[in-house]
Order: sequence, then C-alpha cells, then structure tokens
Amino acid sequence: MSIQDLAIELPAPKPLVLSATALFLDLDGTLAPIAARPQDVAPDPRRTRLLGQLSRRLNGRLAVVSGRTLEDIDRILEGCVVPVAAVHGLVLRHPQGGVTATPAHPGLAQATRDLQAFAARDPGLMVEEKGLSAALHYRQAAHHGEAVRTCAREIAGRTGLALQEGDMVEELRTPGPSKGDSVRALMALAPFAGAAPVFVGDDVTDENGFEAAKALGGMGVAVGNHRAIHASYRLPSVEAALAWLEAAL
Repeated sequence: MSIQDLAIELPAPKPLVLSATALFLDLDGTLAPIAARPQDVAPDPRRTRLLGQLSRRLNGRLAVVSGRTLEDIDRILEGCVVPVAAVHGLVLRHPQGGVTATPAHPGLAQATRDLQAFAARDPGLMVEEKGLSAALHYRQAAHHGEAVRTCAREIAGRTGLALQEGDMVEELRTPGPSKGDSVRALMALAPFAGAAPVFVGDDVTDENGFEAAKALGGMGVAVGNHRAIHASYRLPSVEAALAWLEAAL
C-alpha cells in the first residue's frame, strides 16, 4: 500500500492564535511545493518574509523540522529561522544557535555506494547524500518504486541503518532522534517551554511530529493528501498552509 493512502477525512484547522503557540513546520510539501529534484527548491521572498514575521510575533517559538540538511534548509529559507531540526532530527540547532548532531553510522558509506549502484540503472533515479543519511529519490522513475523499496529494505537489514520512507523516496539514515524527538527537545527549552506545540507537515515522515505535538498538549496539521494518522486537522495544499499562517499575523 502506498504511503499516500486515501486521506483520512479531517476538518480544517481554526485560525491560528500565536500568543500561546509554538510552531513546528516541515519544509517540502508544507512550506514549499514538492519539486522533481530536491535542489530545484529555491528561496522565495514570500516564504522568507512570512517566517521572519511569524518568528518575531512568536518571540522565537518557531522551528523548521525537515529531512533536509541544515545547510540546505538555510539556503532555501535564507537563514531566517534559527531553531532547526535537520535530517529528520539527527541534527538539531538550538534557539541560541548551538548545533548537536548524531555521529554517522559506520555502514552509511557502503550503503550510499550501494544506492548509487542501483540508481545507475536509470537517469530518473537520484541519490541525495546528507552526511548522516542517503536518500534514493524515484519521483522521475516511479516504475522502479517496488524495486527501490526492496533495495532499501535489503540494505537497511544488512547494515543496521534505519529505513525512512517518504513521498517517492527511500532514505537510509543513521539511527537516532526523530522529528518527534526534536519537538520534545525544543519544547523543553526557552522560548518554547510552556507553549502549545503545533506541528504542520505533509508526509509519513511527519507522523511522529504530529504525535509528539499532541502528547504535549498541542496538535498536528496535515498538508495535502497524506493519510495523517496522528494529525487532527488538514489543509489541502502548500498554498493553503501559507495562507493559514499568513492569516495569523
């Protein structure tokens, strides 16, 4: 069954009240439309301006939680957000700017070579190296989907790397903190502590973020058609998510 299963019917969220909220935002599929290749997502003045305004209104209680690397997040968002969880939580930049990272798994280099060897069969397949993980994208070669999943499962079982499934991507990552763990870690720190967390994301990789936010007295908001088991509300698209955030200002 595809991770993009039939969407669970969820209501639209009420207008966002910033005064007691801590906001956790995914990037791809939430703040930016999914692109054919990860490198095709570029900075956008509207998005940068929105995030800067939200961060100021929230007194810093805004974090971006993404599968991308820290460097790539800063490139796309033009460095406008300090608290960031990158590589699905394996890298965490704290509100004061300090960075902690999980050491890379020793099997990652060989796993990356194995993924690259598999990707060589079709120019539509692409391996994205993230330092702590490697992702095999097949959005432009969807007919290889089952073979990609089989390959990724085999390498994960052989190496002990964690398998992170996403939207048209299979990622082998160093075992360690998740997006949900990142939410819990940041919620224990100023200025996030004491607020109600709202996690907005579009994919199965965001499920433990939704779950963590709900457990801490907040909520999850799904974007798009992901089945969203742990989210309470849904916005239909990136444009709808941006408009909902803008309406809170």
